[in-house]
This record gives sequence, C-alpha cells and structure tokens, in this order.
Amino acid sequence: MAFKDKIQKFIGESGDNPIQEVSSDEYYKDTFKQVASSGNKMILLEPRAFSEAQTIAEYLKSRNTVVVNLKRVTPEVAKRIVDFLSGAVYAIGGGLQKLGNGIFLCTPNNVNVEGNISGEEKPKNKKTEKEDESEFDW
Repeated sequence: MAFKDKIQKFIGESGDNPIQEVSSDEYYKDTFKQVASSGNKMILLEPRAFSEAQTIAEYLKSRNTVVVNLKRVTPEVAKRIVDFLSGAVYAIGGGLQKLGNGIFLCTPNNVNVEGNISGEEKPKNKKTEKEDESEFDW
C-alpha cells in the first residue's frame, strides 16, 4: 500500500471521489448569477413605526432598491426614519432622493438614478391645523 493510499484510508476518503476542477470562467459565471439574483428587486414599504427602519436598511444592504412611503407615521417619526436611512445609505455608498411629499427612493451603490423630480410650489394660502399636521415640512 502506497503512502497516499494510507493517508486516504486514514482520512476516510476513497479514491473514487476526485476533486472536481472548475474553470475560472465557470466559477465567475456562477458567482455572478448568485450576486445578480440577490439584489435586483425594488421593494415598496410603508413603515408604521421607527423600528421598521432597520428592515429597510437590511434590504439596502442586500443591494435592493427601496421606495419608502412615510405617510403612515407622524412627522417626527418620519424625520427619525429619514435620518436613520440617510446614514445607512451613506454607509453603503448609495443614494437617497425625495420623490414626493413623504415618499423617498433609497438606492444601493449598484443602482444609478438619472433625472430629477422637481418639487411643486406650495400655494401661499393659509392651511387648517389638521392639514398642517398631515404634511411634511421637509
């Protein structure tokens, strides 16, 4: 018995399972499929509490685009969520854009957004107190 055979017997490996060699093209092709499939979604979320901001950040870390509608939270909570998300987006090198009143687009660094949405001028008439509470000042 050769030395190689003794080692294989000791390890418990028989010579029937040779290691498969894969070309570098096949390896990178499979790796690209895994990466491409993990981060090509657009997620639409309406958080109802600040605690859901971490979930949004997890989607961004997974390289998914997230559209966040903050109209179901109070303006104070919405500001906290935007502050948290702006830090998360900065950390991953992504982007944060305001799409409308209380609606934000959060993108990871693998997504390029072209163009801008211009904000509408607010009418200068007086609003009721209820209307003031429902709108975001930022």
